[in-house]
Amino acid sequence: MATDTHDGPDPEAAVRGQRALDLLDKAIDLQTPLVRKNIARARQRNPEATPAQVIRNLERMYVSALSGTGAAVGATAAAPGVGTGVALALSAGETLSSLELSALFALSIAEVHGVPIDEVERRRTIVLGIMLGGSGSTTITKVAERTGQHWGRQVVAKVPVETLRQINKILGKNFVTKYGTKQGIIVLGRVAPFGIGAVIGGGANAALASLAVRAGRRAFGPAPKSWPEVTGGMPSTPGDS
Repeated sequence: MATDTHDGPDPEAAVRGQRALDLLDKAIDLQTPLVRKNIARARQRNPEATPAQVIRNLERMYVSALSGTGAAVGATAAAPGVGTGVALALSAGETLSSLELSALFALSIAEVHGVPIDEVERRRTIVLGIMLGGSGSTTITKVAERTGQHWGRQVVAKVPVETLRQINKILGKNFVTKYGTKQGIIVLGRVAPFGIGAVIGGGANAALASLAVRAGRRAFGPAPKSWPEVTGGMPSTPGDS
Protein backbone atom coordinates (compact mmCIF):
# COMPACT_ATOMS: atom_id res chain seq x y z
CA MET A 1 0.00 0.00 0.00
CA ALA A 2 1.29 3.43 -0.92
CA THR A 3 1.99 5.79 1.90
CA ASP A 4 0.88 9.39 2.00
CA THR A 5 3.92 11.59 2.42
CA HIS A 6 1.72 14.34 3.86
CA ASP A 7 0.65 12.30 6.88
CA GLY A 8 3.77 13.09 8.89
CA PRO A 9 4.55 16.27 10.82
CA ASP A 10 4.98 19.44 8.79
CA PRO A 11 8.37 20.94 9.82
CA GLU A 12 7.52 24.34 8.33
CA ALA A 13 4.22 24.48 10.22
CA ALA A 14 6.04 23.58 13.43
CA VAL A 15 8.51 26.40 12.88
CA ARG A 16 5.72 28.90 12.17
CA GLY A 17 3.87 27.73 15.24
CA GLN A 18 6.91 28.16 17.46
CA ARG A 19 7.48 31.64 16.05
CA ALA A 20 3.92 32.58 16.94
CA LEU A 21 4.39 31.34 20.51
CA ASP A 22 7.73 33.14 20.76
CA LEU A 23 6.01 36.36 19.69
CA LEU A 24 3.35 35.82 22.34
CA ASP A 25 5.94 35.27 25.07
CA LYS A 26 7.82 38.37 23.94
CA ALA A 27 4.61 40.41 24.05
CA ILE A 28 3.83 39.17 27.56
CA ASP A 29 7.35 39.92 28.80
CA LEU A 30 7.31 43.42 27.34
CA GLN A 31 3.89 44.36 28.66
CA THR A 32 3.95 42.87 32.16
CA PRO A 33 5.95 45.79 33.66
CA LEU A 34 3.44 48.24 32.13
CA VAL A 35 0.30 46.77 33.68
CA ARG A 36 0.00 49.20 36.58
CA LYS A 37 0.77 52.19 34.36
CA ASN A 38 -1.99 51.04 32.04
CA ILE A 39 -4.46 50.87 34.92
CA ALA A 40 -3.34 54.28 36.16
CA ARG A 41 -3.95 55.70 32.69
CA ALA A 42 -7.47 54.28 32.75
CA ARG A 43 -8.03 56.08 36.10
CA GLN A 44 -6.67 59.47 35.09
CA ARG A 45 -9.98 61.09 34.22
CA ASN A 46 -11.53 59.97 37.49
CA PRO A 47 -9.10 59.04 40.28
CA GLU A 48 -12.08 57.99 42.40
CA ALA A 49 -13.30 55.49 39.80
CA THR A 50 -14.35 52.09 41.08
CA PRO A 51 -12.68 48.92 39.79
CA ALA A 52 -15.74 48.28 37.61
CA GLN A 53 -15.43 51.71 36.01
CA VAL A 54 -11.71 51.25 35.44
CA ILE A 55 -12.31 47.89 33.77
CA ARG A 56 -14.79 49.52 31.40
CA ASN A 57 -12.18 52.16 30.57
CA LEU A 58 -9.57 49.47 29.96
CA GLU A 59 -11.98 47.70 27.62
CA ARG A 60 -12.66 50.87 25.63
CA MET A 61 -8.96 51.71 25.43
CA TYR A 62 -8.14 48.22 24.20
CA VAL A 63 -10.85 48.09 21.51
CA SER A 64 -9.92 51.57 20.29
CA ALA A 65 -6.18 50.84 20.17
CA LEU A 66 -6.50 47.48 18.46
CA SER A 67 -8.97 48.82 15.90
CA GLY A 68 -6.61 51.71 15.16
CA THR A 69 -3.65 49.46 14.38
CA GLY A 70 -5.69 47.44 11.91
CA ALA A 71 -7.09 50.48 10.14
CA ALA A 72 -3.69 52.17 9.91
CA VAL A 73 -2.08 49.19 8.20
CA GLY A 74 -5.05 48.78 5.86
CA ALA A 75 -4.97 52.42 4.82
CA THR A 76 -1.31 52.09 3.83
CA ALA A 77 -2.24 49.87 0.89
CA ALA A 78 -4.38 52.67 -0.55
CA ALA A 79 -1.73 55.36 -0.27
CA PRO A 80 -0.25 56.56 -3.58
CA GLY A 81 3.04 54.88 -4.40
CA VAL A 82 2.74 52.27 -1.63
CA GLY A 83 2.67 48.70 -2.84
CA THR A 84 1.07 45.58 -1.43
CA GLY A 85 4.49 44.34 -0.35
CA VAL A 86 4.94 47.31 1.98
CA ALA A 87 1.50 46.80 3.50
CA LEU A 88 2.22 43.12 4.05
CA ALA A 89 5.50 43.98 5.74
CA LEU A 90 3.69 46.40 8.03
CA SER A 91 1.10 43.74 8.82
CA ALA A 92 3.85 41.34 9.86
CA GLY A 93 5.22 43.95 12.26
CA GLU A 94 1.76 44.81 13.50
CA THR A 95 1.22 41.22 14.66
CA LEU A 96 3.49 41.90 17.62
CA SER A 97 1.69 45.17 18.34
CA SER A 98 -1.65 43.35 18.40
CA LEU A 99 -0.26 40.68 20.70
CA GLU A 100 1.22 43.32 22.99
CA LEU A 101 -2.09 45.17 23.23
CA SER A 102 -3.95 41.93 23.96
CA ALA A 103 -1.41 40.83 26.56
CA LEU A 104 -1.52 44.23 28.28
CA PHE A 105 -5.31 44.21 28.32
CA ALA A 106 -5.63 40.67 29.72
CA LEU A 107 -3.00 41.17 32.42
CA SER A 108 -4.44 44.56 33.40
CA ILE A 109 -7.90 43.06 33.91
CA ALA A 110 -6.38 40.28 36.02
CA GLU A 111 -4.51 42.83 38.14
CA VAL A 112 -7.68 44.81 38.85
CA HIS A 113 -9.36 41.57 39.96
CA GLY A 114 -6.44 40.76 42.25
CA VAL A 115 -5.42 37.64 40.32
CA PRO A 116 -1.65 37.05 40.68
CA ILE A 117 0.49 37.60 37.59
CA ASP A 118 3.82 37.09 39.33
CA GLU A 119 4.66 33.81 37.56
CA VAL A 120 5.12 33.38 33.84
CA GLU A 121 2.81 30.35 33.57
CA ARG A 122 -0.02 32.27 35.21
CA ARG A 123 0.49 35.14 32.79
CA ARG A 124 0.45 32.76 29.82
CA THR A 125 -2.77 31.12 30.99
CA ILE A 126 -4.49 34.48 31.43
CA VAL A 127 -3.47 35.85 28.02
CA LEU A 128 -4.04 32.63 26.07
CA GLY A 129 -7.35 31.93 27.79
CA ILE A 130 -8.75 35.37 27.01
CA MET A 131 -7.48 35.45 23.42
CA LEU A 132 -8.97 32.00 22.73
CA GLY A 133 -12.34 32.86 24.23
CA GLY A 134 -14.79 30.02 24.84
CA SER A 135 -12.47 27.24 23.69
CA GLY A 136 -9.80 28.54 26.03
CA SER A 137 -12.05 28.55 29.07
CA THR A 138 -13.25 25.02 28.26
CA THR A 139 -9.69 23.72 28.07
CA ILE A 140 -8.63 25.45 31.26
CA THR A 141 -11.48 24.16 33.40
CA LYS A 142 -11.22 20.64 31.96
CA VAL A 143 -7.49 20.18 32.52
CA ALA A 144 -7.64 21.84 35.95
CA GLU A 145 -10.62 19.62 36.84
CA ARG A 146 -12.48 22.62 38.18
CA THR A 147 -16.13 23.47 37.65
CA GLY A 148 -18.00 26.72 37.99
CA GLN A 149 -17.74 30.16 36.49
CA HIS A 150 -14.86 32.58 36.22
CA TRP A 151 -11.79 30.46 35.53
CA GLY A 152 -9.54 33.49 36.03
CA ARG A 153 -10.20 33.39 39.75
CA GLN A 154 -10.96 29.69 40.20
CA VAL A 155 -8.03 28.30 38.24
CA VAL A 156 -5.22 30.79 37.63
CA ALA A 157 -5.10 32.03 41.20
CA LYS A 158 -5.41 28.61 42.86
CA VAL A 159 -4.05 25.65 40.90
CA PRO A 160 -0.38 24.61 41.03
CA VAL A 161 2.02 25.97 38.44
CA GLU A 162 2.61 22.44 37.09
CA THR A 163 -1.09 22.19 36.23
CA LEU A 164 -0.94 25.57 34.53
CA ARG A 165 2.02 24.34 32.51
CA GLN A 166 -0.07 21.42 31.23
CA ILE A 167 -2.91 23.79 30.41
CA ASN A 168 -0.60 26.14 28.52
CA LYS A 169 0.73 23.36 26.30
CA ILE A 170 -2.78 22.71 25.01
CA LEU A 171 -3.69 26.40 24.83
CA GLY A 172 -0.48 27.07 22.90
CA LYS A 173 -1.41 24.56 20.20
CA ASN A 174 -4.90 26.04 19.95
CA PHE A 175 -3.45 29.54 19.78
CA VAL A 176 -1.20 28.66 16.83
CA THR A 177 -4.15 27.22 14.91
CA LYS A 178 -6.78 29.84 15.73
CA TYR A 179 -4.69 32.99 15.84
CA GLY A 180 -2.67 32.08 12.78
CA THR A 181 -5.79 31.45 10.71
CA LYS A 182 -7.45 34.68 11.75
CA GLN A 183 -4.32 36.73 11.21
CA GLY A 184 -4.00 35.33 7.69
CA ILE A 185 -7.53 36.42 6.82
CA ILE A 186 -7.07 39.84 8.38
CA VAL A 187 -3.73 40.49 6.67
CA LEU A 188 -5.28 39.75 3.26
CA GLY A 189 -8.15 42.06 4.09
CA ARG A 190 -5.85 44.93 5.05
CA VAL A 191 -4.01 44.95 1.73
CA ALA A 192 -7.20 45.16 -0.34
CA PRO A 193 -6.93 48.13 -2.76
CA PHE A 194 -8.68 51.52 -2.78
CA GLY A 195 -8.91 51.90 0.97
CA ILE A 196 -11.11 48.84 1.48
CA GLY A 197 -8.30 47.32 3.54
CA ALA A 198 -8.59 50.07 6.14
CA VAL A 199 -12.24 49.21 6.71
CA ILE A 200 -11.63 45.47 6.82
CA GLY A 201 -8.48 45.75 8.95
CA GLY A 202 -9.98 48.06 11.53
CA GLY A 203 -13.27 46.17 11.62
CA ALA A 204 -11.61 42.77 11.95
CA ASN A 205 -9.38 43.93 14.80
CA ALA A 206 -12.39 45.52 16.49
CA ALA A 207 -14.22 42.20 16.28
CA LEU A 208 -11.27 40.34 17.79
CA ALA A 209 -11.00 42.94 20.55
CA SER A 210 -14.70 42.63 21.34
CA LEU A 211 -14.35 38.86 21.63
CA ALA A 212 -11.45 39.31 24.05
CA VAL A 213 -13.47 41.79 26.11
CA ARG A 214 -16.32 39.30 26.46
CA ALA A 215 -13.87 36.53 27.29
CA GLY A 216 -12.33 38.70 30.01
CA ARG A 217 -15.72 39.31 31.58
CA ARG A 218 -16.45 35.57 31.61
CA ALA A 219 -13.00 34.76 32.97
CA PHE A 220 -13.10 37.04 36.01
CA GLY A 221 -16.73 37.89 36.63
CA PRO A 222 -17.92 41.00 38.48
CA ALA A 223 -15.28 43.53 39.43
CA PRO A 224 -14.23 43.99 43.07
CA LYS A 225 -16.30 46.53 44.97
CA SER A 226 -13.25 48.54 46.04
CA TRP A 227 -9.50 48.77 45.64
CA PRO A 228 -7.27 46.79 48.02
CA GLU A 229 -5.78 48.85 50.82
CA VAL A 230 -2.79 46.64 51.58
CA THR A 231 0.74 47.73 50.69
CA GLY A 232 1.68 46.42 47.29
CA GLY A 233 -1.91 46.47 46.05
CA MET A 234 -3.28 48.73 43.36
CA PRO A 235 -2.05 52.32 43.42
CA SER A 236 -4.44 54.58 45.24
CA THR A 237 -3.97 57.39 42.72
CA PRO A 238 -2.96 57.42 39.04
CA GLY A 239 0.29 59.15 39.90
CA ASP A 240 1.57 56.44 42.24
CA SER A 241 4.40 54.22 41.06
